[in-house]
Amino acid sequence: MEMNAEVMVIGAGPAGYSLAMRLAQRGLDVVCVEGESVGGVCLNWGCIPSKALISVANRYVSARESEDLGLSVTEARLDMARVVAHQRRIVRHHTEGVANLLQSNGARVVKGRARLVGASRVAVDRVGTFTASRAVVIATGAHPTAPRGFEPNGQTIVSAKDGVFPEHLPEHLIVLGGGVIGLELGTAHLRLGSRLTLIEVSDQLLAGIDPDLTRVVERKLQERGATILRGTRALDWQARGAGVVVRVEGPDGNSEVEGSRVLVATGFAPNSQNLGLEALGVKLDARGHIVTDGRCETNVAGVFALGDVAGPPYLAHRAFKDAEILADVLSGSRAERDVRAMPAAIFTHPEIAGVGLSETQARATGRQINVARFPFSALGRAQALGEPDGFVKLIAEGERLVGGWIVGAEASELVAELTLAIEVGATLEDLALTVHTHPTLSEALHEAAELGLGRAVHVLNRVRKGRPVTQVASSNP
Repeated sequence: MEMNAEVMVIGAGPAGYSLAMRLAQRGLDVVCVEGESVGGVCLNWGCIPSKALISVANRYVSARESEDLGLSVTEARLDMARVVAHQRRIVRHHTEGVANLLQSNGARVVKGRARLVGASRVAVDRVGTFTASRAVVIATGAHPTAPRGFEPNGQTIVSAKDGVFPEHLPEHLIVLGGGVIGLELGTAHLRLGSRLTLIEVSDQLLAGIDPDLTRVVERKLQERGATILRGTRALDWQARGAGVVVRVEGPDGNSEVEGSRVLVATGFAPNSQNLGLEALGVKLDARGHIVTDGRCETNVAGVFALGDVAGPPYLAHRAFKDAEILADVLSGSRAERDVRAMPAAIFTHPEIAGVGLSETQARATGRQINVARFPFSALGRAQALGEPDGFVKLIAEGERLVGGWIVGAEASELVAELTLAIEVGATLEDLALTVHTHPTLSEALHEAAELGLGRAVHVLNRVRKGRPVTQVASSNP
């Protein structure tokens, strides 16, 4: 069957569905093709269900470990079947909501696998071929990868896709990969009661994040009994009883790690294969990402790409922003990517979040920078919450804010203020002059800015070689 549309969108994840809605709202005839479930990785087995699991884990720990706050709970029972039912209920709520919104906004949703058979033609399995008069947009996302020999089997070896819904909590979870997904799901399992061993091939967890931030998270993991094997490579595995034994090579030679289940969290790769891109001459980078310009257009006129398939960072909010830009482009506006500040958050315990340059990146540029760190331990609200671990770190060039990083309670929420500050070109003075509600965690941002200006009142102002150095002198009551 031959059909027509103005815009064909391949993929109904955050990038694809939000683009399709925006274009349909503007009166364009849009068809959105999805081979699996509307919502993509984020809604179905990524951001949303993983945060639901993490939320349960945090509540479970709070219920069991609040005696120091004067709260004793006689019994806190964990029912993983109900936890997973809760996760799936949230997923269903959001995926059905997205599907309804696509329809209500006037976008057509087609179920099937799509392939480009021309710069403006898309063939959909068992449906037919569509001709797009304005654009074809690829928003197919990315998929988890696994080292050779550790391909998931859904039982003893699982990917994040299965590991995020733990019907039965493993007694001992072995995680391959010390990145975001490995640490988020590993931390959740640990707090729910599993033993945890993290195996990371590099010398640092969360590669690319400043070590002073990751050390706070690593220390909290070890306090709860986690085993962290850095500089260690998983060689192979074998079943043993109902569990698994992983043979590893580390700084001290080869050894074995015995556990109940292995979660493979070693990375993602773009879904750019089997789309007909090679025949059209669409340019890919060395990792298989579709190369695009500031307008999200590929080297083939009329073919666009956005979201994870177009390269890192693999962030849903980045995909939403891409969709906003491309909607303007396809509606005739002269828009292009001009984002100054792209935040990121890691939902460990405590959380890590940041935006702009890290301290390491800023120093590598050779700039004269000012780094100010304000500890959560000097913050009254953090103490009241029983969450005194962590700090806010502001990086400024002169007084202009170029980076802001947080490790601590609610870091994922606090980073929004720093994102806005960098986006509008704010200075430390701007942050310091802004009144922050007391007592709140957001005061840590204000206090860090004051410290960077050398006028903090809740930590000691000291300067060494032109750089502020914090030393807790009193508390913020």
